[in-house]
Amino acid sequence: MLTSIDFHSAAVIIGALALAAGLAGFLAGLFGIGGGAIYVPVLYQLYQWLQVPEAVAMHLAVGTSIATIVPTSLRSLYAHLSREAVDRRLLKEWCIAVPAGSIAGAFLAASASSVTLRAIFAALAFVISLKLLFGRIEWTLGKDLPGKAGRSLAGVIIGFSSALIGIGGGVLNNTFMTLYGRPMIQSVATSAGVGALIAVPGVATYIFGGWGDPLLPPFSLGFVSLTTLVVVAPMSLIAVPFGAALAHKLSRRTLEIGFGIFLVLVALRFAISLS
Repeated sequence: MLTSIDFHSAAVIIGALALAAGLAGFLAGLFGIGGGAIYVPVLYQLYQWLQVPEAVAMHLAVGTSIATIVPTSLRSLYAHLSREAVDRRLLKEWCIAVPAGSIAGAFLAASASSVTLRAIFAALAFVISLKLLFGRIEWTLGKDLPGKAGRSLAGVIIGFSSALIGIGGGVLNNTFMTLYGRPMIQSVATSAGVGALIAVPGVATYIFGGWGDPLLPPFSLGFVSLTTLVVVAPMSLIAVPFGAALAHKLSRRTLEIGFGIFLVLVALRFAISLS
């Protein structure tokens, strides 16, 4: 397993992780996402190559992805707060709803089988890819966000769905806010804060859910790989400000299409693995 990797293989692993971390950090700043849609498939393939048992490989990928979102989303939130683009009121209202959904989603994921978790990830990745490929939603459900009950329910659903598959909730929150007439840049900026509300309780739940599992590789804290975090977190933090700066300057349509195609391929990859 991990102890049998030679120097060349280790260098390839570190290089691939660093590249994925940089891309995920850039996208975190650009779209207000946590980068989990990139991390989960990359880490799952990595853990398969390292011969981590199939029963825990997907759980470890999702849990570690959620852990990387903690510093990335906080760094992204800080970058957007400095530009006064965040809906602070909505974030305060969601301080209970989003974490509650996140904990529920993480608990369900920790207890689910590997096959179930991969099927859920494939389905949600495909749905998110459709949103990205079709682009900005021109029609709306209202001129402003719904009442407090509606906002709370949306927060729970966003937190639950995101923690279930190890993403930061950016695409889901962007969709919710733009459907109710909020500017895209405010949706993107606010999503960075939503990512933090999802990731902090989510990672604690993944650690608890996998605690003491004998199938996990060395240096794992529950369903979180500490060795992976050492490589991924710094590169993500370095790249976040570049994405946040670009979000305030350029059109993101080309990147949305590219990211959407990536998610379609990821969904197909996981769907094939179920057969």
